[in-house]
Amino acid sequence: MIEIRRAREEDADAIREMFHLAYGDDYFYPQYYNVQSLKRMILSDDTLFLVAEDTKTGAILGTASVLLEVGAHADLVAEFGRLVVHPEGRGQGIGGKLMQARVEFVQDRLHVGMVENRSAHEFSQRISHQHGFHPVGLLPDKFKLGERESAALYVRHFGQALELRRNHPHLIPEIYPLARLALENCQLTCDAIIEAEPRAYPHVEQFQIQEMESELYPVLLRFERGRIKQREIFGRMRLHYGLFQLRASHAQYLVAYRDDIMVGAIGYTVDENERTGKIFELVSLDDTPIYYLVSELVRRCQAEGQIDYLEADVNAYSPQMQQTFLENGFLPAAYIPAMVFNNVERLDVVRMVNLLTSWNGDSLQVYEVGRPVASLVDESLTLKNVLPQLIQTVKSAPLFAGLSEEQQQYVAASAELESLQAGEVLFRPDDPADKIRVIISGEVEIQNCHSQTVGTIGPDESLGDLASISDQTHRVSALVKAPGQAMLFSREELVQLVHTRPDIGMILFRNFSRELAEKLQRMNVHTLFKQD
Repeated sequence: MIEIRRAREEDADAIREMFHLAYGDDYFYPQYYNVQSLKRMILSDDTLFLVAEDTKTGAILGTASVLLEVGAHADLVAEFGRLVVHPEGRGQGIGGKLMQARVEFVQDRLHVGMVENRSAHEFSQRISHQHGFHPVGLLPDKFKLGERESAALYVRHFGQALELRRNHPHLIPEIYPLARLALENCQLTCDAIIEAEPRAYPHVEQFQIQEMESELYPVLLRFERGRIKQREIFGRMRLHYGLFQLRASHAQYLVAYRDDIMVGAIGYTVDENERTGKIFELVSLDDTPIYYLVSELVRRCQAEGQIDYLEADVNAYSPQMQQTFLENGFLPAAYIPAMVFNNVERLDVVRMVNLLTSWNGDSLQVYEVGRPVASLVDESLTLKNVLPQLIQTVKSAPLFAGLSEEQQQYVAASAELESLQAGEVLFRPDDPADKIRVIISGEVEIQNCHSQTVGTIGPDESLGDLASISDQTHRVSALVKAPGQAMLFSREELVQLVHTRPDIGMILFRNFSRELAEKLQRMNVHTLFKQD
C-alpha cells in the first residue's frame, strides 16, 4: 500500500537517490543532490516536501514538492516543483497521488499554482492537466539537462484569484494570440484589448551604466522607495528585501546615471549552473532610461556569453513595456492570468523570453491540450531566426512602400519564410488563391492554361496578391524557374493583419493597385486574359 506523507529529515538520502536516478549527473538544481540542502528544504516553512512510501517495505518510491511564496509581497503564488517516481514505483499511480496530495495540502494557502513540466515526455504534463492545471505557455530551452530542454507551463487558480482579476489587459498584437489561448484554457473569456499602434519607451542613449556595489545599496533603496509609478516588471525579489538576500539569490543591478544623477536601475538574477537569467525589477526616474537599461542588459548577456535564456514577467496592462521588450529580442512565451497582487486586484502577466541560443523545437513532446500554445511559441521562435531577412524584404519590396519602421516589423512578424525549389509548381489554374508571396530571391515563371509564358516574377515582386484579395481561384500557373526564397502570407493571416491594423491595410491595398498596374504594363495583357 502506498501512503503519501510529509517528508522527514531521514528521507533526504532516498530523495537524493531518486533525483539522481531520474536525471543522472546533469540536474539543473544541484541542491537536490545535497543531503543537507534537502534537509533544510524539508524543515522550511516555505517548502512543502511530500514522499510516497510503500507501507509494507518502508521504501520511498516517489517525491514531490511545492515552493510556497515564490511571488513578491505575499502574492499567494506557489510553484509545484519536480515530481519524481522511483523506477520500482512506476505504473502504480504514484505520480497522480502525489499531485493530488500537494493540491490538498496547499490549496487554502494559494491563489495561483504553477508547474513547469518537462517537455521531453508527456508524463508530468498529463498529470498536471488531470488535476486542474491548464497550459498557458512554453518556456523554450529553459532547463539544462546535458542538452537544453523546454518546459510546458501549466497554471491552476485557487480561492478568489479569478474574482480579483483586473479585466481588459492591454496587449501588443504579438502577445494577443497567446493570451487568447491561455485565457480560454483557464475557462476565461478573452477580454484583452489590442493596442493597434504600440510604442516602445523612447530610444535614449546618453547614460552611464554602473553595476551596483554594496555602498550603492542605500542610495538605490531610497531612490526606489521614492517611486510611485505602477510596477511593470514582476519578480520574487525586490530591492527592499535586503542586500544579504539579494546576494544569496545572485541578484545584480545595472544602474543608469545621467549627469551623475541616478535615473534608473534594472535588477536581475543569474543561475550560472542553468545558464539562465531573470529580470525581476525595473525602476526609473522617468521614461527615458527604460529602453536603454533593457537593451544594455541584453547586450551584456550576449557579449559575455554566460546566459542562454533570459526571461521577464511583464505587466499585461503596460503595452509600452511589452513593446520595449519585444524590440529587444524578447518573445511572449506564456500568459499567466491573475498572477500578481496590485493594490486590491490581481494582474495578468506576460512571461517574455529572449533565447540567446539557436532554437530547434523538433524534440518537443507536448501533451495534446497544450499543443496549440506550444505551436504558437514555436512559430514565434522559428520566425525570430528569419525575421531580419523578412524585415529587409519588407523594406525593399514595393508592396510595402510607405510603411513605418514599426509597421514593417509588424508585417514581417506576420509572414513565413518559404524555400522555392527549381521546377516546383506553386499553383495551377483553378487552385485556391489562398496565399500571397513576395519573392526574396530566385525567379517564378507565369504560364497561361496553354503552358505559354506570359511573364516572370523576380525579387521584391509579389505573386498571388490580386487573386487572394478578390477571393478567387488562380487562372494561371506559377513555376519556379530559378531557386530561391519567398515571404509567404496566407489569406487568413492577411485578413487578420488588415483587421487588426487597418493603418497597414490601407497602405497595402494602395500598393497592390500600383503593383498590378505595373505588371499589366510589363506583361502581354492580351495573352494573359484572352488565352488564360
